[in-house]
Amino acid sequence: MLYQAYQAHADIMGPVRSFAGVAARSVGARLNGAARPSALSNLTAAYELISRAGLTHARPAYGIDSVTVGNQEVAVTQEAALTLPFGTLLHFKKDVEQAQPRVLVVAPLSGHFATLLRATVRTMLAEHDVYITDWHNARDVSLADGLFGFDDYVTYLIQFLEKIGPGAHIMAVCQPCVAALVAASVMAQGNHPAQPRSMTLMAGPIDTRVNPTKVNELAKSKSIDWFEQNLIARVPARYGGGGRKVYPGFVQLAAFMSMNIERHMKAHQDLYNHIAKGDEAKAAQTKAFYDEYFAVLDLTAEFYLETVQLVFQQHALPLGALTYDNQRVEPSAIKRTMLFTVEGEKDDICAVGQTLAAHDLCASLRPYRKRHHMQAGVGHYGVFSGKTWQNQIYPMVKNVILQSD
Repeated sequence: MLYQAYQAHADIMGPVRSFAGVAARSVGARLNGAARPSALSNLTAAYELISRAGLTHARPAYGIDSVTVGNQEVAVTQEAALTLPFGTLLHFKKDVEQAQPRVLVVAPLSGHFATLLRATVRTMLAEHDVYITDWHNARDVSLADGLFGFDDYVTYLIQFLEKIGPGAHIMAVCQPCVAALVAASVMAQGNHPAQPRSMTLMAGPIDTRVNPTKVNELAKSKSIDWFEQNLIARVPARYGGGGRKVYPGFVQLAAFMSMNIERHMKAHQDLYNHIAKGDEAKAAQTKAFYDEYFAVLDLTAEFYLETVQLVFQQHALPLGALTYDNQRVEPSAIKRTMLFTVEGEKDDICAVGQTLAAHDLCASLRPYRKRHHMQAGVGHYGVFSGKTWQNQIYPMVKNVILQSD
């Protein structure tokens, strides 16, 4: 009944939010430059916060229409290079004369859309030919399209690399670092011509036995049966994936917010004050963040449960027990792909050392093909977004790609 209860609440609140939105615009229009704060401006702020008190389940726009290449502004168009039931290989296509290194950015499948990496992609685009794993909302995928588990995720990565072609690079952010390493291992074991030239793993849970975080401890505190019985729900019949078992995005969002509830409450209090005072620039910044944060997608139940069990409970990859297509996964088979790992000093989701563990697993790589960077002073999101990513981490990613290209 989990999903049905959420849907009933959303249905009830929908008209309330719509009314609040209309009221906010109406009252706001009456301000017409009046002094702030005032009773009307406070009322406008209250109405607007009510109108925003809901989630969306459709992917936001990437909003990347152009990028500066050298000293020239170049148009960017989004093109579906390969569309599969549970995800699209999305190409940010540019018309440039000189060929750029092709990079597959692997986005997390953990309750948010791939647009969470918008800033990551925008930074990469000036000097790279960028593709991204644009995951679909499981609640919109028909039951006729079958299941989608951990092995299927890895298969998608291999198919995407095949489509991009030999000589590409892969950069995984957070959760999919494990799947990216597995895909590279499987391709190396089969001497696949499209195995990546470089692999950048950023803040990913390769071995969560190292410096376990609260997130890691929670995953081990309950049995996999508990997760299935308490966190898995069926999609309501009104959606394309009606009847499919999923881990709902709204449940993951609630878990994320509970980790920093004081910060989120303060952010909305500040938003109220910004709106009331007419500080549109600061209000717009907060709105943009939460427009993205409150856009959620559902994961298939099998992918979520297998990830919890294999990565966070059994530690199957670092213990040498992980299999793909009934074959043991051997990262030591990787010999030609350059490895670069990045961690954040203050990461409370994927702690220092968990991503670095990939170096020991890739035992056959020569030392000059391995690099690691621990970024001081940043948390999880600072590894792949913001000024630190853009000014300090990205240049190192670019150099690794250039050296292996």
